[in-house]
Amino acid sequence: MINPRKVVVIGDGAVGSSISFSLLLGHAVNEIVVVDVNREKAEGDVLDMADGMSFLSVPKTIKAGGYEDIEDAHIIIVTAGAAQKKGETRLDLLHKNAAIMESVCTQMKPHLDPHAIVIIVSNPCDVLTYLAYTLLGLPSKQVFGSGTVLDTSRLKSAISSDTGIDPRNVHTFVVGEHGDSEVALWSATSIGGLSLLDYSMQCPDCNLSHLDELHDKVRNAAYEIIEKKGATNYAVALAVSKIVSAVLNDEKSVLTVSTYIKSEFGGALADVYLSLPCVVGSNGVSRILHPSYSKKEQLAIVDSGKALKEKIAEMMAK
Repeated sequence: MINPRKVVVIGDGAVGSSISFSLLLGHAVNEIVVVDVNREKAEGDVLDMADGMSFLSVPKTIKAGGYEDIEDAHIIIVTAGAAQKKGETRLDLLHKNAAIMESVCTQMKPHLDPHAIVIIVSNPCDVLTYLAYTLLGLPSKQVFGSGTVLDTSRLKSAISSDTGIDPRNVHTFVVGEHGDSEVALWSATSIGGLSLLDYSMQCPDCNLSHLDELHDKVRNAAYEIIEKKGATNYAVALAVSKIVSAVLNDEKSVLTVSTYIKSEFGGALADVYLSLPCVVGSNGVSRILHPSYSKKEQLAIVDSGKALKEKIAEMMAK
């Protein structure tokens, strides 16, 4: 039987350990298991985090474990893989991380509960989520990627910095690939219930002429952070914690997770994983929402999907 608040994190690198720590600080999870090929590293991180248990507002357990610990887990988060290095795109990681993902899924599958939720964070996120879906045998609604949840937060923060409005009152989405072909949905962006155009008419200092510049800042954020510190880990941990909370608390949150697209836009987008606004709850992705995309946005999303399908075909041919 599933423990409804147990999470297993596979991969204890910078991202995996940050996710474990973020989950420890939150209120959604009561048991965390850390799995890594380097068992000693996982044990060290667990000991380090466990030393602070008395400071938590909610009692929890955390341990280093193995794939057998998946058997009663509600959520399995996969972060295992080579990290993106300076000058690399996420898609550059494809072949080395596809082999790692195949190994991880092979070890996971015998222990998976049929109702478990699997969240893929490893990059390239969309392509590897597709691979995991083909290997694990779970319904597509239960296998999804962290996708552009972080990119959406980055865009909210960029708009907030530009307008001086609390990012929690900025509503927008980044969709498509979690990577270079991602698409900002300006047509679905609002501030305090006002469209961008309406808001700009009430804001004498606002200028809509540099939206592309804001999007470029978001698209290149990971490259800038990797250039400065070698990895991105904190914000993605917060993004994944939000996804976990949506599942464990059945929040029905609208999040741009990377989900399986059977057919969208009249069949122009099909059999691919990418990010669109999704309703996320206890059973995973319950449905995809359809904002009124502009023609330009729709074409860009389809192009993003085509780029991902090419990489999926390349990966599956190996």
